[in-house]
Amino acid sequence: MRVLSGIQSSGKLHIGNYFGAIKQHIELQNEHDCLYFIANYHSLTTVQDPPLLRQLTLDAALDYLALGLKPEKALLFRQTDIPEVNELTWILSTVTGRGLLERAHSYKDKTAKGIAPSMGLMLYPILMAADILIYKSNLVPVGKDQIQHIEMTQDMAGYFNNTYKCDVLVRPEPRLNAFSLVPGVDGQKMSKSYGNAIDIFDSPQSAKKRIMGIKTDSTHVEDPKNPETCNVFALLRLMADENELTKWEERYRAGGMGYGDAKKRLAELYEETFAPFREKRAKLEADPDFVEDVLIMGARKARAIAQQTMHEVREACGLVTATTKTDNF
Repeated sequence: MRVLSGIQSSGKLHIGNYFGAIKQHIELQNEHDCLYFIANYHSLTTVQDPPLLRQLTLDAALDYLALGLKPEKALLFRQTDIPEVNELTWILSTVTGRGLLERAHSYKDKTAKGIAPSMGLMLYPILMAADILIYKSNLVPVGKDQIQHIEMTQDMAGYFNNTYKCDVLVRPEPRLNAFSLVPGVDGQKMSKSYGNAIDIFDSPQSAKKRIMGIKTDSTHVEDPKNPETCNVFALLRLMADENELTKWEERYRAGGMGYGDAKKRLAELYEETFAPFREKRAKLEADPDFVEDVLIMGARKARAIAQQTMHEVREACGLVTATTKTDNF
């Protein structure tokens, strides 16, 4: 099975990214043929500061490597090192109706949050489809909020294959992440865009401050509390083992416990979980040449797949190009 996923270089990674996606990505590298890319083309819809985008792209690579990605097992590369993805985006746009894009939930959600309704934001699903289809990906790990994009990708693969009476593009299937909706400190889905995140590589002091500020209800200390509706308990569920989680659930339901107790333990678990990753990231940051080599080698292998797919796509469409060398690295 070929697994494909990307992460936007639009801000610091947070624990929602980790538990909602990256943790599964790292685990899958031991089971499948995995390709993971840094989606810096996608980031242009929200980040239009060149030095910042360069830094965020490097940060995303450092984060993945620090969190356990093994270059000998999985490919890690920049989206911009695969120019063929833009060619496929255009070709897909010629067989995709506007109505499909207008139904995209993410476009409506982001514009409702104040993000400028650019054409890039509207065309985001086509670029995402090209990212997936160009590598003939079989599985795409996603959260529930991204299911629609995979369904749209399936539709676009069908539009192309039906239009040109071929089977060039492979229909991908979603693989749901175990923890697809990780709450932020305000109770909404944790997101860089919403400013409600707890960063993976934050300092212990800063992270604890964010954790202690998690929104809770006004239930009195002595009264029983519902763990199923508590944002703090939802995050404890991600980091505590089963035995500890059971004890916390009992304390919630028994009453006599303040939310501050649970928050303090959550801050401790955060540090236990992410401190080793923070140390590894600091070492990687001191060796930028190694990180760049990983990205170049990953892109070289990924681009070979993309170029073969595009050769088949052009043949299906009847597009003619001059014969050139394909290895530009």
